[in-house]
Amino acid sequence: MNRSSLIITFLMGGLTVLLWALVNQPDIEPPWPSEVDGFCFSPGRGEHGPSTNIYPKIEEINEDLALLSGDVHAIRTYSVASTLAEIPRLAGVYDLNVALGAWISDDEAANAEEIEKLLRVYRESHRAVVRVIVGNETLLRGERSVEQMIAYIKQVKEVVWAPVSLAEPWHIWLEHPELAANVDFIAVHLLPYWEGIPVDSAVGYVNMRYKELQKAYPTKEIVIAEVGWPSNGRTRQGAVASQANQAIFLRRFLDAAEREGYTYYIMEAFDQLWKRELEGEAGTHWGVYDTERDPKFDFVQPVVMIPQWRGLSAIAIGIAILLLALLFRDSHGLGSRGRGFLALITFAITTFAVWMVYQFSQQYLTPATLVVGVVLFLFALGVVVVLLAEAHEWAEALWLGESRRETHTEVATDAELPMVSIHVPAYDEPPQMLKQTLDALAVLDYPNFEVLVIDNNTRDPAVWQPVQAHCEKLGERFRFFHVAPLSGFKAGALNYVLKKTASDAEIVAVIDSDYQVNRDWLRTLVPRFTTPEIAIVQAPQDYRDGDENAFKAMCLAEYRGFFHIGMVTRNERNAIIQHGTMTLVRKSVLEEVGGWPEWCITEDAELGLRIFEHGYAATYMPQSFGKGLMPDTFVDFKKQRFRWAYGAVLIMRKHLVELLGMEKTRLSRGQRYHFIAGWLPWFADGFNLIFNFAALGWSIAMIWFPQYVSPPHIIFMILPVTLFLFKILKMFFLYRHSIGATLRQSIAAGIAGLALSHTIARAMLAGIVTQKIGFFRTPKRVQSNALMRALLDAREELLFLTAFLLAATVVLMRFDGDMLDVQLWALVLVIQSITYAAAVVVSLISGMPWLSAKLVGTMGEMNEV
Repeated sequence: MNRSSLIITFLMGGLTVLLWALVNQPDIEPPWPSEVDGFCFSPGRGEHGPSTNIYPKIEEINEDLALLSGDVHAIRTYSVASTLAEIPRLAGVYDLNVALGAWISDDEAANAEEIEKLLRVYRESHRAVVRVIVGNETLLRGERSVEQMIAYIKQVKEVVWAPVSLAEPWHIWLEHPELAANVDFIAVHLLPYWEGIPVDSAVGYVNMRYKELQKAYPTKEIVIAEVGWPSNGRTRQGAVASQANQAIFLRRFLDAAEREGYTYYIMEAFDQLWKRELEGEAGTHWGVYDTERDPKFDFVQPVVMIPQWRGLSAIAIGIAILLLALLFRDSHGLGSRGRGFLALITFAITTFAVWMVYQFSQQYLTPATLVVGVVLFLFALGVVVVLLAEAHEWAEALWLGESRRETHTEVATDAELPMVSIHVPAYDEPPQMLKQTLDALAVLDYPNFEVLVIDNNTRDPAVWQPVQAHCEKLGERFRFFHVAPLSGFKAGALNYVLKKTASDAEIVAVIDSDYQVNRDWLRTLVPRFTTPEIAIVQAPQDYRDGDENAFKAMCLAEYRGFFHIGMVTRNERNAIIQHGTMTLVRKSVLEEVGGWPEWCITEDAELGLRIFEHGYAATYMPQSFGKGLMPDTFVDFKKQRFRWAYGAVLIMRKHLVELLGMEKTRLSRGQRYHFIAGWLPWFADGFNLIFNFAALGWSIAMIWFPQYVSPPHIIFMILPVTLFLFKILKMFFLYRHSIGATLRQSIAAGIAGLALSHTIARAMLAGIVTQKIGFFRTPKRVQSNALMRALLDAREELLFLTAFLLAATVVLMRFDGDMLDVQLWALVLVIQSITYAAAVVVSLISGMPWLSAKLVGTMGEMNEV
């Protein structure tokens, strides 16, 4: 790092510490009392619980009671099943009062057995039992009627002389005054978290409900049988489950309870893992102590949101410094603003990543949640890498100062200019279009060139013979070859004419059959072969039919992003992607590396990488020297991009060892970086398709099993939203700054790019598992699609769009549709549908060729800006 980078890194590190410190400001709360009135007591550990019918050993129960003794006056139990029946006897040893509970469900036989055992336990340990609670939220669950519960109460009261009641939330008591008439006290649950009350209002809410019950039943004692706050779990409206909020609520409540003289039982002493199946993640986190019997927060010191924030901030800063060392390692020429931008993004990403891992680690991990967590973490890691790569391109495109590569052109006389052989491959192309291409070549302002036209595998003589005749008419510089059959697709055709090239030709130029070049094309670019190391001189692809209709105007805007942003930044590190039109290659190097690769459908890009591996250089001039024709329909637009993306995967597979530096080549670090990072967004599209299938499957499970399947953890849902928004912002900034696009053209380019996401995704996944999809040309001057045909061309995207919007709608109709994580998940589904909506829109526009390009913006407007 240079001095500027060090200063920026130091400043961002300081801001990161400041951010962590501001978020974790100490919150001074009332101290924990010396003795708590009561704890809800479930001594289960690990797999213990009623669902597994496994209960703690007596020794374990005794250990828990010993831990609580001296700090609590009483405990409340919920059942007398198995070893839980020993709790009153053991509690008596520690002078703990017991509110003895019986579990009542919809199983009448089990209820009778539970009550019988309750009465037996009471007779044996009645000295420790100060209250009896028959049933816990049984009416809330709808498992017994009010009349049945009153009958249980009467049955128990006939035997025991301790006060008897049943435990229900406040609204059950207010709705059923007949219950109050048959109990000795009101055992009420006041749990503001479940009702979505923010923590700052929670104690006031408890007080309000308590006073409502006092007013309704002034002669009855009110016991708060459950009051608490979970340390983790889903956000319920304004109620956020966290360790800090748990500490804040309990310490404030205990202070209020002491002032008001409440009788209460804190929910609860120890975290109980078995409750996950009943209440979700929050159910496992109500304990003041965790499953290891360690307190989850400080009872006296100020409350801090993340007590470990100092260590976490240090980890985030350390990771950020390592990443910036890599990003700044080869960044000379990048201005201070660009370095500051990269540092800001890097520190933000690492801070979020550390926080994300910390938050996820706070829950109790089962094998299933661990597997899901690992998968989601890998997904998140991929998103982070793509974000950094996108940010790096953004910084270099906007804030690169001086170019790191000297660009100069040798002044040469006509006699000094080398012989150029121009190769024009064609397959089943419209004769009139190809004639126009050849006519433009015929008037080139260059003294020494030949034109070799290779038509391979065109079956209809009426297509290729007029071109042959036109070549003869143009003179001896033009030679025509028709070969059928000829294998190897476009690469095979180019290799064929390479053997027919004039022996004195030093440069091979390639253009597509639809390109009309400028007269100064060769005279301007050939002198750029200034040294023997320069093997490729490349000009951008450009198009002349962007003003024909709105669809082509959108395509043109989208194309320009790569050729005037991506290629420019790649050129700074001698890492351009060679493309097979408007390209010039040194003939000796082309022969040295083995010619055009006939195994690869993107033969141009693969050839360029091979040339780099041999230590040669390329140069890129972002100026148009010729214009071709764009696809006429959306389906052909997709086919073209499918070929590019599929070929990229094949190239990565073929050259992965070399790109990773595991095999010695002459590739520089910058070249390896750009060839990997440049295709990362496409790989991200591929994995995003897998994510989309998983998201739809998860949504179906949420809809089908709403009581058991919740949305993914909220922190993982933030990532796809962030990546989507970041890419959109990047596109708008760079299109406006680097291309001079208008607002409408920027929007159109964004929509056209998004429309290709599904096609790219399919291509990337197909390229990972196959390598035999054949070459397919991009048709030019074909009849535009009718509207219905256009819609059918986007049928896959339309199906995904429908599925996502339907899933988002139905997910919001769940019983918990007002919860933040459900709403955010629905938002994620809607955002994931945008790319599919874009494809449908672009396809429909392609089916309406009468729509004017002025709706998007003409080429002239872009050039003027």
